[in-house]
Amino acid sequence: MRFPGAPLTVGFDLDMTLVDSRPGIIACLDGLAAETGTAIDSALAATRIGGPIEEELAEWFPAEQVPGATARFRALYPDLAIPTLCPLPGARAAAEAVHGQGGRVVVVTAKYEPSARRALDELGIPVDAVAGGRYAEAKGEALREHGATVYVGDHLGDVRAARSAGAVFVAIATGPYDAESLRAAGADTVLDDLTAFPEWLEDHLLDARLAELEARLRSLGGVLVAFSGGADSAFLLAAAVRALGARNVAAATAVSPSLPAHELAAAAEFARDLGVRHLTPRTHEMDRDGYRANAGDRCYFCKAELMDVLAPLADELGIAYAATGTNADDAVAGFRPGIRAAAERGAVTPLRDAGLTKRQVREASRRWGLRTWDKPAAACLSSRVAYGIEVTPHRLARVERAEGALRTALATAGIPVTNLRVRDLGEAARIEVDRPLVGRVADCRAATDAVRATGFVAVEVDPRGFRSGSMNELLPDPDPYR
Repeated sequence: MRFPGAPLTVGFDLDMTLVDSRPGIIACLDGLAAETGTAIDSALAATRIGGPIEEELAEWFPAEQVPGATARFRALYPDLAIPTLCPLPGARAAAEAVHGQGGRVVVVTAKYEPSARRALDELGIPVDAVAGGRYAEAKGEALREHGATVYVGDHLGDVRAARSAGAVFVAIATGPYDAESLRAAGADTVLDDLTAFPEWLEDHLLDARLAELEARLRSLGGVLVAFSGGADSAFLLAAAVRALGARNVAAATAVSPSLPAHELAAAAEFARDLGVRHLTPRTHEMDRDGYRANAGDRCYFCKAELMDVLAPLADELGIAYAATGTNADDAVAGFRPGIRAAAERGAVTPLRDAGLTKRQVREASRRWGLRTWDKPAAACLSSRVAYGIEVTPHRLARVERAEGALRTALATAGIPVTNLRVRDLGEAARIEVDRPLVGRVADCRAATDAVRATGFVAVEVDPRGFRSGSMNELLPDPDPYR
């Protein structure tokens, strides 16, 4: 299996996998029969779609006439076949699912390549590359050239293609072979049609990436996990225990004014349930001028402080690596100065290396029975302070009190909020909650009064609702190190 963290490439067959080409092929064969006077049973031919057109025409024409008949069939295709084509159920969504995973879509087909490209363009199916004129093992060569790890098709020749390329074969029972025949031929998975493909892909990638995560952790030998108590670091900690055993793993939750008190207690309980050592070193990010100045790169100084504390601690424990819960989504999120600071100090990122996304972390956590699987995002308290306003212990304590008071007020009012933030804008506070609840919270006087009572002069409810990293929206150039 190729490294799951590498770019994903999925190959698709065209005829009867992505596209219902039967009416078009029948029209072209009927047109060819009319021009040449050759009797062709086009309905019968349409039941054998999937192989090279030359093989089908050889059933109706003498061998010496097949090249000419093939050229004429291809010439007729744009006018007679293209207008009749329609995508099979789920075709566009299947391609979009691959792109949604950051992958590439390659169509590898026996069809004449210009005709294949024209068909895909006309139908609006988004692909990144097309390899035409290939069949069976020749398709496998194209799959290898493009680095495809999955091939989706409907034909027995497609099974051979996937096998020769070392790719997982997903059979779609929409072509000339039924599910039983495709399974007997060696298909890894058989789906009724492409509507089931996005869910299959999600599960397939999760399984592959979990296997890669385990292998990656085993290769490290031992890790000290920077354990905030959030969903990502909790999952990493649990995965490390599974891969390495509790004796080779430790968790460190940094204690400072930016950590809510209830998060520390929850982190301690989680680590205790896993049977791992839980350390609570103090960090002093407040002593760093860049952190207090809060100029947009605050997270850089925070993570630098964290890793400068954890690296010596790992050495003391005889553990070679300090690991963070950075996931694959974080790696492409753009403005993440904290990730850069950790990388500069040698932190490892097993979740990101395995290609695990936030959604996959939550799904795997759910499968494993971790109570953090649906835990709301819980960034440090400093993330609530608007950039340009100095971060102080007083401000952080006020935000913590305000969020606690707000949760209590909303619970009393029967408003079932999940995500909640109180943003410190100076003397004013801005409340962010799940967007569907914005109106109810705005109408709840007790909620705004609860926040005001913690020391804010004015309180407003953001009509756009909760957004992770919403403070970044105010920055003209959020990353001065780019």
